[in-house]
Amino acid sequence: MIMLQNLFRTRPRERLGEPLYELAVRQARDPGFYTRMGVADRIDARFELYTLHVLLLVMRLRDEGEAGSEAAQALFDVYVSALDHALRELGVGDISVGKKMRKLGEAMYGRMTAYEPPLRSGAAAGLAASLARNVFESEEPAAGEALAAYALASRARLAAQDFKAATARPDWAEIKG
Repeated sequence: MIMLQNLFRTRPRERLGEPLYELAVRQARDPGFYTRMGVADRIDARFELYTLHVLLLVMRLRDEGEAGSEAAQALFDVYVSALDHALRELGVGDISVGKKMRKLGEAMYGRMTAYEPPLRSGAAAGLAASLARNVFESEEPAAGEALAAYALASRARLAAQDFKAATARPDWAEIKG
């Protein structure tokens, strides 16, 4: 019986990461991305926006040092768990989940690796090109310019917030089209 209680108990790290994940998801679901910026309302485009917003929060949290790094890891872990859960809800079988999660994990890591340097340095052109390719499926960097401007403004606004405020009510930039 104790083993079952431990199996279904929420771990402290999950309790830390879940509200942060919800904040990122709520922002990524803002209709302005789809109506003003022209992001396609498809599962792959939503994945891209979720990944971008999780990364923006992870970066802000990691800037805080050890406590922030722990919160960032908790957020990342919850995101990976949510992806696994989403695959299962979509009907992906147990045998295929591992392969699909590996592919999603590689995509997520690739996006984060591509987006973080320009977000840190403020390189709008490089970020716009990556976002155009990944979010808008376009080789024209101009397609990603509005989203890159939003992401860079969000990065600056989050960096200006103190840690507690950033974890409770992230100051995302305005979505413009």
